[in-house]
Amino acid sequence: MDIQSKINLLFDKIYEDNPELRRIVFIHSSMVANKALDIAIKKKLPLKKEDIYAAGMLHDIGVINCNAPGIHAFGNLPYICHGIEGGKILRENGFEKYASVCERHTGAGLSVNDIKNQNLPLPEKDFSPQTLLEKLICYADKFFSKSKNLTEEKPLSKIIQQMKNHGEESYYKFLQLHSLFSAE
Repeated sequence: MDIQSKINLLFDKIYEDNPELRRIVFIHSSMVANKALDIAIKKKLPLKKEDIYAAGMLHDIGVINCNAPGIHAFGNLPYICHGIEGGKILRENGFEKYASVCERHTGAGLSVNDIKNQNLPLPEKDFSPQTLLEKLICYADKFFSKSKNLTEEKPLSKIIQQMKNHGEESYYKFLQLHSLFSAE
């Protein structure tokens, strides 16, 4: 079975009781995967297209267990936990290879300082993207929303403002990702 079929089966299983959230996460993830693939081709990144596609499609799978009613997510956990939850789901379902992408894509990556200073309900661990694939998905994810127009790419100026709103460290981490992946 090809990776796309395996991912579709996982989405069907995880989102069986919430087709609207499945639709939102699937469209958002498709946009992120396509953006990441475009960047990888333009920048000639040494990554497999299959891995980029899979990581892009699976990075937000953990939203199912979080509480974000605006996107039809009615789980018990705060939204900030969706990365860790996604990592668990992927490990439980044979997608171990992409679990760290889930865990490390939030914001521009979350450091131990971010978690402590913002009193986030996460383990005090570095959740900053480490590998090229993790960094690529983290970066591509910033260009698409799950709560507004799902297929409209956000302008860079809006992303920069959002990162600044999360603090200087987030802003600078995003600028590092941007310098790595932008065509400019």
